[in-house]
Amino acid sequence: MAGTGGAGTGPGEIAQDGSAVEFYAAMPPDIASAALVHTAIRAGTPILELGAGAGRVTHPLLDFGHPVTAVDDSAAMLAHIKGARTVCSPIQDLDLPERFGCVLLMSYLVNYGDRDALLAACRRHVRPDGVVVVQREAPGWQEAAAPREWEHDGIRYRMTDVERPAPGILAATIEYRMGDRRWTHSFTSRKLGDAELPAVLEAAGLRLDRILDDAAGWFTARPI
Repeated sequence: MAGTGGAGTGPGEIAQDGSAVEFYAAMPPDIASAALVHTAIRAGTPILELGAGAGRVTHPLLDFGHPVTAVDDSAAMLAHIKGARTVCSPIQDLDLPERFGCVLLMSYLVNYGDRDALLAACRRHVRPDGVVVVQREAPGWQEAAAPREWEHDGIRYRMTDVERPAPGILAATIEYRMGDRRWTHSFTSRKLGDAELPAVLEAAGLRLDRILDDAAGWFTARPI
């Protein structure tokens, strides 16, 4: 999903950040996330979706009436997206000529990737009157993270190898199972809490606008 520093295993192609193309292509659409983004912007607002993957959010956004430009550094991921303009590029290198009413950075990329470069790409592509919508790990998630198992939408998840090599840093592996198919994705997460959020955004030329959900995992930012 256009992040960095991860590794993955399992059937099918594995993207550069460790995400399994076959797994994400088989997952159901994420209508709830798309609906949350839809409520934060005006009807019909064009969206630049950074780290679109196989289109789990892209397709519902299109259904909500938003033109979408979907960006990912995996051509195999983008091949599963229908109905949207696609651009194969690392997010940090992206420099499109147009500006968008909404720039979307989800999938916790602000925790997993090169935060400064990702937010700079958001600022570079948002209109002066536009909004950046970001999904982060909710406050308190990193402190509470521990090995566990759960199931959602018929997919079995297992988090293992949880380590905290430094303050604010968490490394772990997540296993995904669909029937007989099994994938793993190892990742490193960097905390982005409420205390540091305003300064991180300001360094990118953005300001915190509002929190979108009760868990404070989604927020909007606007150009300074």
